[in-house]
Amino acid sequence: MSPAEHPDDVTPPLQGAAAGWRLRMYTVIFEADTRAGRAFDLALIGLILASVAVVVLDSMAAVHARWGSVFTVLEWTFTLIFTVEYVARLSCVRQPLRYARSPFGIIDLVAVLPTYLAILVPGLHALIDVRVLRLLRLFRILKLGAYVAEFAMLGRALAASRRKILVFMSFVLMVVTIMGTLMYVVEGPAHGFTSIPVGVYWAITTMTTVGFGDITPKTDLGRVIASLMMLLGWGTLAVPTGIVSAEFTAQRMGRTPTTRTCHECLSEGHAPDARFCRDCGAPLPAWQNDHGHQAPASGRGGS
Repeated sequence: MSPAEHPDDVTPPLQGAAAGWRLRMYTVIFEADTRAGRAFDLALIGLILASVAVVVLDSMAAVHARWGSVFTVLEWTFTLIFTVEYVARLSCVRQPLRYARSPFGIIDLVAVLPTYLAILVPGLHALIDVRVLRLLRLFRILKLGAYVAEFAMLGRALAASRRKILVFMSFVLMVVTIMGTLMYVVEGPAHGFTSIPVGVYWAITTMTTVGFGDITPKTDLGRVIASLMMLLGWGTLAVPTGIVSAEFTAQRMGRTPTTRTCHECLSEGHAPDARFCRDCGAPLPAWQNDHGHQAPASGRGGS
């Protein structure tokens, strides 16, 4: 039979899809299932870390006095590279404005703007120190999340655990409120527990095993309560870790991790055999990997 008689076995046409060099550039920049894509991501991670290191070192007066001119050249080099990368991203996506307004698009823009703004800001007397703008360059480190698949997987695990974590945090809030109130009654203002909020503050620092020591119980009963809070803190810290770890394991076992990205909504992590985006329903282009072929289409929408 002809492909028309079996529509489920045919990859749907991509309306307005990027093609040619735009599609190849999109696959390299936004996906990491090919050798070129992985090389691009690793190079970009190296550049981001190097640029952050330059910002950190340049903030040290002694180092800046000796290497300031070198850091300036490096900063402009990084800025030009990230500017080219930002323009390349806008040129290869179907909806440049949508990407520009996305969280990672905004981070990409914020990462390059300070260097250009520093040229104009000296004339603005409202700003006391132009070098404050350099702190914005540290936003570049947030771009790392776009290039490591495990970041996205961890995000999905946290999202899947959000209700359990919310219930757990509500329980912790009730415990510290009750224990803080109890310590206020037992110890009182004479021993530093001047109010219930102060007691709650003590309960939080004790349960989280921080224990600043600025407020400590003086009575025997108060010390017994403090001991119970410390022991409870050990178990408290383990609960959210177990919840997220279980979800993280489920994420790894339940799907084949890819960086396959939808051209319409830019959602990532679609299954190799998916033909439609699981979030917006748009048709997906053929999955590009090191072997250069697409997995058999199953008609599913995503993971």
